[in-house]
Amino acid sequence: MPLITITQSFGSNGLAIARKVAARLGWDLFDDQKLHELVQHQGISAQEISHLDEKSPGYWDLFFRSRPQIFLNVLESVVYEVAHRGEGVIIGHGSQLLLRDFDCAFHVRILTMEGRRADNLSAELGISRAAAIKLIRQRDREQAGFFKFAFQLDMDDLGLYDLIINTHKLDAATAADLIISAATSEDIRACGIKALEAMERLALEKKVRAALLENRIDDRAILIEISENGVTSVAGVSPNPEEKKRIEAVVGAVRGVSKVVSAVEVIRGAV
Repeated sequence: MPLITITQSFGSNGLAIARKVAARLGWDLFDDQKLHELVQHQGISAQEISHLDEKSPGYWDLFFRSRPQIFLNVLESVVYEVAHRGEGVIIGHGSQLLLRDFDCAFHVRILTMEGRRADNLSAELGISRAAAIKLIRQRDREQAGFFKFAFQLDMDDLGLYDLIINTHKLDAATAADLIISAATSEDIRACGIKALEAMERLALEKKVRAALLENRIDDRAILIEISENGVTSVAGVSPNPEEKKRIEAVVGAVRGVSKVVSAVEVIRGAV
């Protein structure tokens, strides 16, 4: 069975649908809170995120605004970690883009008209319809801007999705039925062990890059290759022996790295 990613337009009832899908299949639902827990469990950027909470404007929003590149590495790492598990339901977080080449993922887009979204939010939040529309348009702009910054892609590119559901006439239970029926059909390719191993290596690479950035080490000139059993090769240039040792130490301290194979060269004056 594939991993399922669900991308929603704000106010289109995507979270309720994702919860029903996960409950019916007996899978974990990876929403904001669950992914936050994974970040803490993996020990990624612990100092960086310790002051953040999940109150408005939200944990992930604050993290992104605070340190965008570290945020992206952390986000990619936890999504790849979930993908490596082979099953689960991920709601949002660019998962359909991060996993667009992952055969073990089934990508769903949930959308509906602005008026219906406004009605949903007005009832849910107890605000006026006009206020709901204003909030929807603001969130749509922010979401589109994030995707273009993070992935240089348009989240409304229909080619990114395997199934698109308009919830204007469908309730959450019906939409969940459609997703489960499609995702569990024989037409969907079985997930291979090589694809899962690739996700495991990608997750560890992103953890390493996040750690380097957190320690104020520019990772753009550093090549990282993850092989079996967490053996991590690093190559690149360093301005002095002390910085080389620091790079090796930071990489070696990342959870999941079993051994560091260093080909970092010291070049005086290198940036």
